[in-house]
Amino acid sequence: MTGAQAGADEVMSAAKVVKTYGAGDGAVSALRGVSATFVRGRFTAIMGPSGSGKSTFLHCLAGLDTVTSGAVVVGGIDLTGLSRTRLTELRRDRMGFVFQSFNLLPMLTAEENIRLTVRLAGRRVEQGWFDTVVDALGLRARLAHRPAELSGGQQQRVAVARALLSRPEVLFADEPTGNLDSRSGAEVLGFLRAAVDDYRQTVVMVTHDPVAAAYADRVLFLADGTIADELTEPTIDAVHTRMRKIED
Repeated sequence: MTGAQAGADEVMSAAKVVKTYGAGDGAVSALRGVSATFVRGRFTAIMGPSGSGKSTFLHCLAGLDTVTSGAVVVGGIDLTGLSRTRLTELRRDRMGFVFQSFNLLPMLTAEENIRLTVRLAGRRVEQGWFDTVVDALGLRARLAHRPAELSGGQQQRVAVARALLSRPEVLFADEPTGNLDSRSGAEVLGFLRAAVDDYRQTVVMVTHDPVAAAYADRVLFLADGTIADELTEPTIDAVHTRMRKIED
């Protein structure tokens, strides 16, 4: 729930977030005072029509875009006002990212890609956790393969493993199944769901797909830069119904 989830397990919050592009008569308001709270061990999907602000909201939550006004707090740290260097460090240390395009380095093996973010942070990889993540994602036999030798689903599993290895406060997923067939997409969504259920990971995912959204604990629906609706314990049919209502 946008406000009622606040409490001791709060991981991230957005307070009256406004994002405006441009100025004067040409200004475009992408977000109009959006507030939401995210707690540990919950999976939130963000949906909405094209131009609703859902991707902008995720980018502001993740510090990939600055807010015009309002506040975004992750792990007790207000992102607004942080220097670019400090923001980069915070994203590296406290956030995990899974994108539609996988974003793997083609010259590295799957294992090297998985370990990359932790090593760039100058930290040692916890071998026990590495083994847990790799085995949970079924990647043990693929660790020596480079991205070009992997299927799309396998590449996305590598991306999920890389995101989880640093034990992030929040894992952001931006249309993570957009380039996958239905079977591979279901596998990746199942792994994200398991990360929430088994390891109390917090996941925030932007999607246009009601099937994907049904894996979440709740869905936030954006329209015209505001939260227009919210659905807990979503089903595919319920998500379809809410989306039709918003689009109409």
